[in-house]
Amino acid sequence: MEYFVYGCDKPDGFEIKVALNEEHWTFMDGYVGGLIARGPTLTEDRERTTGSLHIVELPDDDAAGKFAYDEPYYRAGAFETVEIHRFHNHNPGRTMWDFATAVEGYHRYLVLTKDAARPLTSDHLIMYGDLLSNNTHVGRAALLEAPNPEAAAALIQADNAEVHPWEFGGRR
Repeated sequence: MEYFVYGCDKPDGFEIKVALNEEHWTFMDGYVGGLIARGPTLTEDRERTTGSLHIVELPDDDAAGKFAYDEPYYRAGAFETVEIHRFHNHNPGRTMWDFATAVEGYHRYLVLTKDAARPLTSDHLIMYGDLLSNNTHVGRAALLEAPNPEAAAALIQADNAEVHPWEFGGRR
């Protein structure tokens, strides 16, 4: 099963995360075979993090809870909130690493909506799927490439899209 795990930073979360980057990456090394996408959401100027996103394949809900709550950033108090949802991937088999080469003039975004599922197609959709809680649809999430936040919202075709600058994560 695939899970969407998204921690939103507290006001001082960036500083906590910077201090724990190596511990976080070492923790993630234990999940490397199941990671489908990962990386921080960012401020508009892309200088500081605002959150931490992971889409990961795990055996069950208990494993997803362990993944989210044993993670060093969470344990140190970097997050104000953590969302864990089952992720119904509309691009099965695709990972963010299939998009390793950035498109010139485009940035990467995480786009979240609470609206109903709809089919989307674009060469700029990195990952797209439904968010489920207790097998009930609660929204959609997309990782995508676009020239700006407005184009990112238009690509996912949502009136009330929440658009977050995002970048690929991992060891640097």
